[in-house]
Amino acid sequence: MPLPTPMATFNKRVTNPVTRLVAGHLPGFGIIIHQGRRSGRTYRAPINVFRRHGGFGFALTYGEGDWVHNVIHAGSATLITRGAEHQISNPHVVNDLRSIRLPLLVRAILRVIRVDSFLRVEDLSEGHHDQPDAVGEA
Repeated sequence: MPLPTPMATFNKRVTNPVTRLVAGHLPGFGIIIHQGRRSGRTYRAPINVFRRHGGFGFALTYGEGDWVHNVIHAGSATLITRGAEHQISNPHVVNDLRSIRLPLLVRAILRVIRVDSFLRVEDLSEGHHDQPDAVGEA
């Protein structure tokens, strides 16, 4: 169950512009750069990101919104996390909290706010295919 729409609207208009300034450098955060499927416009959305073997998982705290549909439609996007840029592909939604290993505190918070959907992607960036997963598949 995603967080309420008024909270999403507030975050989109107030929190996200501030978060975008630092999200590409902080652990657990990132910026997903994607193209609008109708407008073709480039968007930069701050997100929660978790490393998994061969890729990343994103907690869909607001459900499957526009950025999720845009990434799935395109089949790829760019992710900036911890100061590095990653080309990502093969996006697909997973509706199981257990399918992505998460830190205990994060897992507890997501359970409390009833988030159980994630977007999983592969990391196509050179040299990132065989990294051990800090947050990987169960």
